Amino acid sequence: MAKRDYYEVLGVPKNASEDDIKKAYRKHAMKHHPDRNQGDTAAKSEEKFKEGKEAYEMLTDAQKRAAYDQYGHAGVDPNMGRGGAGGGEGMGGFAEAFGDIFGDIFGGAGGAAGQRRGGGQQVFRGADLSYAMEITLEEAAHGKESQIRIPAYEACETCKGSGAKPGTSPKTCTTCNGQGTVHMRQGFFSIQQTCPHCHGTGKIIPEPCTTCSGQGRIKKNKTLEVKIPAGINEGMRIRSSGNGEPGTNGGPAGDLYIEIRIKAHEIFERDGDDLHCTIPVGLTTAALGGDIEVPTLGGKAEIDLPEGTQHGKTFRLRGKGIKGVRSSYPGDLYCHVSVETPIKLTEHQRKLMKELDEAFRKSGDRHSPTTKSWGDRVKDLFK
Repeated sequence: MAKRDYYEVLGVPKNASEDDIKKAYRKHAMKHHPDRNQGDTAAKSEEKFKEGKEAYEMLTDAQKRAAYDQYGHAGVDPNMGRGGAGGGEGMGGFAEAFGDIFGDIFGGAGGAAGQRRGGGQQVFRGADLSYAMEITLEEAAHGKESQIRIPAYEACETCKGSGAKPGTSPKTCTTCNGQGTVHMRQGFFSIQQTCPHCHGTGKIIPEPCTTCSGQGRIKKNKTLEVKIPAGINEGMRIRSSGNGEPGTNGGPAGDLYIEIRIKAHEIFERDGDDLHCTIPVGLTTAALGGDIEVPTLGGKAEIDLPEGTQHGKTFRLRGKGIKGVRSSYPGDLYCHVSVETPIKLTEHQRKLMKELDEAFRKSGDRHSPTTKSWGDRVKDLFK
């Protein structure tokens, strides 16, 4: 079955920006996510969800998008050589396809590792970077804007980016004649790989710049604005395109992935979009009942505690949880009652407790149904 056009899948024009593509993908994913489509439509929704995911991954990668815009699906199909599978390229297409395969094996420039620029130097994409950001539960629930400091590179002022000591200049690599690649013969195959002496640059620097050690750039730090979306959860990542390591020989920069870590909260525990908390309740309040005040991330709420509430009783407050980044509605807050036994009693209090206990015993088991049930089970066990 022929693949649909990636732009058509996401419903965006071919000149759409990366932000427009991301927005379209989020809308598409929300509509067709398998968790939101059950029954007869599940299989079809899952297929459309995967189709949208593939389109998003291709169109948000600058290199893949350029290849797709030029050659269509053939330009990004790993089973086809660049420029499609047509026979018009003759041995050129055949050699290039095999060059990619053997280049991967012997460290050459085939595939995603690198491409030739102007038929010579190797162009490599920069490495991706990872940054761990710790935020509070409140910040995760409501979102925030923050600034982070990340490593960046600038052209060396001493050598003006050439990498050579002032007064000298880089020389053409004699091993590859400035091409950045060398060829090896393997039977009837001609295998292309990165030049081992210039590492694909096509240049040799006899006298490196002492400021940048011949790199042509120096490491700095830069401030980056980061927007944390409301509802983000532990372990999720935010991608910042082009803020990773710079590429080699003019190659595109990698991406920065901001990994979210959420600090432990003093009151709440998060479970997906739901929140849980333990509410301590005094013995008399649990016995007599009444309204108690409980905290939420949005303020305060009240629970009508019925008379005779037992330890471990759970109350559910709908919509008082967190609205996740992929959710249509907020989760719930679960309040778990913890009945506290009084401690450090005065003599008067102790006397009153004994009188109360005696009154309970005279009334039989009607005040403690759980104790009676448990006692009966124990008796049955030892019969």
